[in-house]
Amino acid sequence: MAILENIRKRTTVLILIIGMALFAFVISGIFTSDGFSGGKVGSSVGEINGEEISIDDFRQKLERATRTSGQSASSMQLVNNIWNQIERNTLLDQQIEELGIDIEQDQIIEVIKSSPGLAQNPQFVDENGQFDERKFRDFILELKMNAPAQYEDWLQDEQAIIENAKQQVYFNLVRAGMGATLKEGELDYKLANDKVDIRYVRVPYAAIPDSTITVTKNEIEAYIKKNEKKYTQERSRDIQFVYFEEGPSEADIAATEAAISSLLDDSVEYFEDRDTTETLPGFRNTDDVVAFLDRNSDAKYDSIFKAKAELPTRFADSLVELEIGELFGPYRDGDIFKVSRMMAKKPNGSVKASHILITYEGAERANPEVNRTMEEAREKAEEVLEQALKPNAVFAQLARDNSDGPSGPRGGDLGFFQEGIMTPKFNDFAFGNPVGHIGLVETEFGFHIVKVDEKRDLYQLATLTRDIQASEETINTLFTDATKFEMTAVDSDKSLSEVAQENDFVVRPVNRLNAMDENLPGLGAQRRIVQWAFNEETELGDIRRFDVNNGYAVVQLTATYKAGLMDVEDASVTVLPILRKQKKAEKIKAENAGKSMAEIASEYKTTVSSASALTVKTPTIPGAGREQLVVGTAFSMEVGQTSNFISGESGVFKFEVTKKEDAPELDNYITYANNLQSSNTARVANSLVEALKEKAEIEDNRSIFY
Repeated sequence: MAILENIRKRTTVLILIIGMALFAFVISGIFTSDGFSGGKVGSSVGEINGEEISIDDFRQKLERATRTSGQSASSMQLVNNIWNQIERNTLLDQQIEELGIDIEQDQIIEVIKSSPGLAQNPQFVDENGQFDERKFRDFILELKMNAPAQYEDWLQDEQAIIENAKQQVYFNLVRAGMGATLKEGELDYKLANDKVDIRYVRVPYAAIPDSTITVTKNEIEAYIKKNEKKYTQERSRDIQFVYFEEGPSEADIAATEAAISSLLDDSVEYFEDRDTTETLPGFRNTDDVVAFLDRNSDAKYDSIFKAKAELPTRFADSLVELEIGELFGPYRDGDIFKVSRMMAKKPNGSVKASHILITYEGAERANPEVNRTMEEAREKAEEVLEQALKPNAVFAQLARDNSDGPSGPRGGDLGFFQEGIMTPKFNDFAFGNPVGHIGLVETEFGFHIVKVDEKRDLYQLATLTRDIQASEETINTLFTDATKFEMTAVDSDKSLSEVAQENDFVVRPVNRLNAMDENLPGLGAQRRIVQWAFNEETELGDIRRFDVNNGYAVVQLTATYKAGLMDVEDASVTVLPILRKQKKAEKIKAENAGKSMAEIASEYKTTVSSASALTVKTPTIPGAGREQLVVGTAFSMEVGQTSNFISGESGVFKFEVTKKEDAPELDNYITYANNLQSSNTARVANSLVEALKEKAEIEDNRSIFY
């Protein structure tokens, strides 16, 4: 009672304390990014030009995409697809809103009518095959009343249709300004048809050894700054890993082989419940192969007859030589030990044949366009047979020219088939005649000119199998080895590569991982590893073990790259050859100043070559490749004029223009102008989106959530 009394006396104090605690709890998220309200990253998967992309909306779209795609795409592929779709639509919607483009309610149904997936759906068309608006509205109303989940899906579809309609209006506005004049058409015609001939000498860049050219770090840095757009990089990571693959040891392999071998011969077994000892027949002597395999094999009995080509290649010769009841094995086929027992053989049990079908009106499955009579069909079949029997006849070509059957386009080839597959008369002919025989067979489908192409023997094998799997002991040892290696690598002053080398483990590098990558070479889909590599708490050199497909991977973060301009070391791989080529060009020009083409050719042990009928649109010089600058310069010169040195793609050129030929004048260039306009308008959608994306400020936080 005294305690209760004290509590009553302090009620006001308690309420104040509890209130302050609650207040602190509520406001604790205001100044941090992980409170109830969350920071920007906590509530959005990204931001496009200041417009947040809600993680809830993103997840809703992803959930629907997962339901509709089934197993056709991985989770990360779907995430990327959804992001790309949202990114595209957001950028376009921002432009559309700024321009005031809208679709009125009464226009929505017209848009729906023009959507092939809906307008051509039999559920929504009337007896004349026309879209019935009433049926469609009734269907949507039915969804709303009785299938709310499907109705929500429809609302998303409807929004997508409306968005697409607005986007098409926007694209059409841009396309309207993408015309081409007759003068532009004329220029396009001339670029493709004006021709120039040249005599040239080329000094390839390879003529100057790389070792004689020095490129400094400052020169590389200056080039990068001058070409910032080309050398801007996304943030990325380098990792390396050691893969401990969960596979059977040599002891496991030997144990599996011993286990399957023990099943071949009879065994004696004592049954305690019956107090009897019985002899159990092994695979070699059992009379009930099906039951034996059901009890003892990892694969059930397959009674299908197979040709030699369908048997394991390495062992096919031995298998087909078995006598009935004889065993072969154990033999290893991939990750399986097998013992095969010959059950039966069918000499010439499979036939490969070709045919030419001449059908007639009324024959079974006859093409409705065939209107010949049975007698006319018989007469034609006999004529074709006569041609097929000639010494130099090509049966496949006769089939392509004459057959009414679906196999006609492939030369009448029917492939291999076993007895009983074809209609009886056709079957009897194919199996009753030797290879190479050609004859006429009448069936319910028409008249067949049949050629027996090949025959194969078939074999029925019963195969006892045991999968080769890692034992529990092997799996435990693998875990121990991976864990021990991880701990040693973390504690050691040596690099992971050195520790791996000491233990005869293979280190595999993976360079330039992007934040949204999923697949790692040799490991498959390993999103967790990528997320770890990009986690802010993961430091350069950190090592961690991951459970992966069929084993473990011990991974180390070896390099980090910030988003922005590449540094000299990273860019030098591509910049160095460019600068080296430029310096070689300068050197070649300086060393050959004032020399004639003949002198230059003699100096570099090459020849003065010729190239004819060059055009601006196809600037390929035989033996030198595509050289746009050289060909473009040639068109700017007069016949007989010799060029200065030109730095081309493959070397330094000096050339003389020997002939120029203007394309014939046309009465009208409207065709070329139209082609230009079509080409330009066809690129509007993709080019416009890419341009908007390039100008946009985009923050992508997907890697935090997925």
